Amino acid sequence: MVENKGSSPGRQGFKMIVTEDGKRFGSIGGGATEHKLVKRAEEMLKNGIEKPELHELIHRTDAEMHKSGMICSGENKVILYPLSEKHIDNINGICGHAIIKDEITVKISPEELISKSGATITGQYEYKNGVFKEVVGYKHIVCIIGGGHVGLALSRQMDMLGYYVKIYDNRPELDTMKANKYAKEQHITDYEKIEKHIPEGENIYVVIASFSHTFDKKVLSKLLKKKTAYIGMMGSKNKVREIFNSLKNEGFSEEDLKKVSAPIGVPVKSETPEEIAVSIAAEIINVKNTRRKYSDGFVANNIKL
Repeated sequence: MVENKGSSPGRQGFKMIVTEDGKRFGSIGGGATEHKLVKRAEEMLKNGIEKPELHELIHRTDAEMHKSGMICSGENKVILYPLSEKHIDNINGICGHAIIKDEITVKISPEELISKSGATITGQYEYKNGVFKEVVGYKHIVCIIGGGHVGLALSRQMDMLGYYVKIYDNRPELDTMKANKYAKEQHITDYEKIEKHIPEGENIYVVIASFSHTFDKKVLSKLLKKKTAYIGMMGSKNKVREIFNSLKNEGFSEEDLKKVSAPIGVPVKSETPEEIAVSIAAEIINVKNTRRKYSDGFVANNIKL
């Protein structure tokens, strides 16, 4: 699936394999759309059709063309690409990079399927002028500042969801850091220099959850100018208001502070570290899947005060 718009089955990047002997792997969203395209793929294999096809599907009864038979109101574009022995070396190369998590850009269109080492686009997917590109090995990275109980629970939650987890604290010999087997990277660092350790990018999600409001404010002030997909800070409404007012007095603007989700997480009356972690994870998933972007490509969140 190279493109999706609105409410529709499947999402950009979903994949499915249909084999000559009737096996199926993966999914492009299920339902009538998938059934129809699987049948077409089987016809292509049976009849030896080697030319790829681009299928546009519109899920509305009032559509003049490309009606899918579904009524969920969205749209999909799917490329059916027949693979044969001539593609084996390229496919093996792509699979090898996927296994070792090196980045490789795969380009597919009705004319060709090729791959190239490294990332040649800024995000994970791009579809322009009939050409779909995907970066295999692309990582959604969660940077958690604060290695306490919430940091431990959130590391576990985000690792389970497939995110690459980095965790930071300024306290050496912290028990919860030692117990954290879920973060791929652990860093003991001075919060005065935290900005040097946090990367920028639309795949970077930052969670501020240190053990002190003083450190939270310090970290936030260091990271507010960073271009990331998400930045959230844990704390009560009163704590957030006090920190924001203090940062305004230091010269930060309303626009700067609008980037911050605070108090962090989906409001579910969470109390335990595990519940707080679920709340934060739900908000990050929502940002990832429904990005509202600035003109420079990064997400703005509303402050929940």
